Amino acid sequence: MEDRLDEKAYLAMVSAVQDRRWPKDLPREPQYPFGPVLLTEHLARWAGVQPDKAAVNFYGAITTFAELHRRSDAFAQLLHSLGVRKGDRVAVFLSNCPQFLVAFYGILKLGAVHVPVNPMFKAPELAYELTDTGATVLLALDQLWDTVAEVLPKTSVKHVIVTSLAEAAPAVPAIPAPASLSVPKCVPDGTIDMMAALAAFTGPFTPPEPVSPDDIAALNYTGGTTGMPKGCIHTQGDMVYTAATTVPFSLGTTKDSTYLCYLPVFWVAGEVFGVIFPIFAGCTCVLLNRWDPVASMAAIDRFRVTHASFLVDGAVDILDHPDLPNYDLTSLERTGGVSFVKKLNPDLRRRWREVTGSTIREVAWGMTETHTCDTMNYGLDADDFDLNSQPVFVGFPVPGTEFKICDFETGALKPLGEEGEICIRSPSLFKGYWNRPEANGEVFRAGWFHTGDIGLYDEDGILHFLGRRKEMLKVNGMSVFPGELEAILGQYPGLLGSGVIGRPDEAKGEVPVAFVWLPEDQRNPAGQTAFADWVGTMMSSYKRPEIRFVDALPMTETGKVKKEQLKALL
Repeated sequence: MEDRLDEKAYLAMVSAVQDRRWPKDLPREPQYPFGPVLLTEHLARWAGVQPDKAAVNFYGAITTFAELHRRSDAFAQLLHSLGVRKGDRVAVFLSNCPQFLVAFYGILKLGAVHVPVNPMFKAPELAYELTDTGATVLLALDQLWDTVAEVLPKTSVKHVIVTSLAEAAPAVPAIPAPASLSVPKCVPDGTIDMMAALAAFTGPFTPPEPVSPDDIAALNYTGGTTGMPKGCIHTQGDMVYTAATTVPFSLGTTKDSTYLCYLPVFWVAGEVFGVIFPIFAGCTCVLLNRWDPVASMAAIDRFRVTHASFLVDGAVDILDHPDLPNYDLTSLERTGGVSFVKKLNPDLRRRWREVTGSTIREVAWGMTETHTCDTMNYGLDADDFDLNSQPVFVGFPVPGTEFKICDFETGALKPLGEEGEICIRSPSLFKGYWNRPEANGEVFRAGWFHTGDIGLYDEDGILHFLGRRKEMLKVNGMSVFPGELEAILGQYPGLLGSGVIGRPDEAKGEVPVAFVWLPEDQRNPAGQTAFADWVGTMMSSYKRPEIRFVDALPMTETGKVKKEQLKALL
């Protein structure tokens, strides 16, 4: 292939090679239950078709589709009565609970902009996002009031609405529940009681201004480990497209499915899996307030969960849990895995299949900027093809999404098998960073988003992710990717996690250093020697890292290793 191959010809060539291995039972176009209508219209239609079906099951407390539709109508009316208009930002400072979905769909029905805020934020972090978005209304958990009160005078927030986990939970939870669900409700002076206020509104809601798929619907903030977070502008069109290409192609959910979500819904991955996908598909979301392996096993058993997505760490917690024999997990039909610290490997997949009867697959490659679901691995797991093609295998682009691999400096297209920058264009691509015109100019070029990630297309047109360019190491002039080394290390049985960074070296330029978190019973000289010997058989000598054993790894709240903190350990 010539470096300056025409882009149209390049994309046609990639599509042609993908056709050879594309799973035969999967269509090549997005699939919509009601057509490409607004996400809020999907809720309205399901509420009409199946009004009494559970939309959300929260520890046994049921919110039906009709109730979710009615309550989100009332929330839209409440916001409008407070002066919120189309395009205004509404911040949501909640942990996982049914009220999150009520607020999300109410905000979208009004045409306002949903701003999910991490409920683990401290005052400076909360103040930053409220100020950056100019939010005028904040919905907060009553248990977070002290943090809210500290920052209010520094923000543009005019109204605070509060709600409680206790009023969302059943009196007697059907499965083990965290203590936070039984904390008595508190409505601080000067705030609005959400659920009491919703009761005052009746009748269907009609937005004063028409809402279109192209209107701004959400500002999802990036969760990077360096620099200030940036708000990614997403529309309802982005949300519906993501659902239409992930629900049928990766999750396979239908209106008869029951989906388990414990991922934090303020996070874009939790938003799509727990808030958007179940309502789009018309299925029931069994929503957990936070991760707990016993609650997850009990939920799968008690509610006959058919679909779930786990951090790989969570799947390992379940497989290793002493109470596992007490629960029946065989209702699971499909399981998605998300590899951050712990990596999916053939042994873990085998164990999962023995316990559940289902296959665990990586869900997708994606970013907050792309609405997180850009590839799919379904149908690529025969004989562990996907895992044996590791490290860095992420699958085919979902229908309608295109990737190209370019030279970082010149933009020239790279041949199959040759690494370069991953560039993407997709109907779910964000519309820019909020209040960051300079950053937008850096990442958008001729309709393509330049990710800063290194990857390649293999001979089947399958995308492989090698890591962030800024993390790439040069060892004796050869490229070494920390993400690749972490994926290899993650295949070691029982490994709790690893993080790879580089250190300067006078002779080699750079040397990879792996911080390795072994199980407690292997944190001894014999266990460490066995691990080091295994590493020596798994990778080329120039890639082989120095190994430093640690008792834990510093991680973000979304499960990623904080590489900057690892540097301090050098």
